[in-house]
Amino acid sequence: MRNPLKPKNKARRFAELQEDQGFSAAQFESPETPIPWNAIGLAALLFTVGGILLALGILVKIGTITSDVWLARGTAFIVLGSIMFIPGAYHLYIAYYAYYKYPGYDFSLIPDWD
Repeated sequence: MRNPLKPKNKARRFAELQEDQGFSAAQFESPETPIPWNAIGLAALLFTVGGILLALGILVKIGTITSDVWLARGTAFIVLGSIMFIPGAYHLYIAYYAYYKYPGYDFSLIPDWD
């Protein structure tokens, strides 16, 4: 009977196959993902509009814009600007790194409408 506290022998011998079974390296290559221009355009729009809304909200909050109409809207502009700016910046970041082929980044990481 084998001692249960003693580790098992992990040395295993495998036989190499003499033939390649008809596989080729080309069948395991994935095609290059097309650039999702619509999604990148939407990300740029979110980034730009979100940045403008954030800037307006901050200017209202620090008192640079002092109109009675604008004073109640500062917090709303900051919240809405953040909601738009963050995903836009994130997807533009992914698009930039995928375009320059950094390891781990691909255009398939950007969701598209297809």
